Amino acid sequence: MTATLRGERVTLRPLEDSDRRRVVEILGEPEVARWFGTGSAEESADEFISDPEVTGFAIEADGMLVGVIGYHEEDTPDYRHAGMDLFLATESQNQGLGREALTLLARHLFEERGHHRLVIDPAASNARAIRAYEAVGFKPVGVMRLYERGPDGTFHDGLLMDLLPDELR
Repeated sequence: MTATLRGERVTLRPLEDSDRRRVVEILGEPEVARWFGTGSAEESADEFISDPEVTGFAIEADGMLVGVIGYHEEDTPDYRHAGMDLFLATESQNQGLGREALTLLARHLFEERGHHRLVIDPAASNARAIRAYEAVGFKPVGVMRLYERGPDGTFHDGLLMDLLPDELR
């Protein structure tokens, strides 16, 4: 059973099937959809809600589902680490909610799941996400050229970032 994580302004609780409609709604917002590849909002929602390799959490603020954060784990002992991803509804961006959600989940992954390193890979042009990740302590590792296909069908660069336990702010 996945734990519920509580911060000052956000709560991370396990995603449920009943969250699907709201998650699809958020993923359909133009400012969110532009960063989520060529798959449909429904496919992306399913990845966070029902993919057995992804552990997804609803990000709640003031009792409302305002976004999603999730992780996947690499369990090979010599490479064990976790990768993270998140998105917030447009009206919930630029309020520090994403930074708080990232901090809560990172602390959980380091302290409870025993990871020594976390990674995240925003689009290299997603300045808002990169600023939020840097505020938590993530460091740029390098640009992954033509890393993923965007909604317009063209490939764009991604920025690989990582975080070690003593770098978490």
